[in-house]
Amino acid sequence: MNTLSSDELYQAIGKNVAKYRKAKGLSQLDLSLKMGYKSVSVVSGAEICYNGKHFNLEQLLKISQILEVDIKEFLTI
Repeated sequence: MNTLSSDELYQAIGKNVAKYRKAKGLSQLDLSLKMGYKSVSVVSGAEICYNGKHFNLEQLLKISQILEVDIKEFLTI
C-alpha cells in the first residue's frame, strides 16, 4: 500500500475535479455557480490547494452530480 499524505490526496482530488470539469466544457466560474457559489474562489482555490483549501465531501458530491461523474473518480491517484 502506498503511503499518501493528506496534502497529496487533496492535490490529486483537485486535479481530477479540474480534469472532469474541463472535459465537460465548464469554466471554474460555471461550476461554482452550479454549486451555489457566487464567485470562483472555492473551486479555483480547491483545484490547486491554494493556502490549504480543498473540497469537502458535500462539495465533491455536488460536483459529481453536476459533472455526472462517479465520486470515486475524484479519488483516483
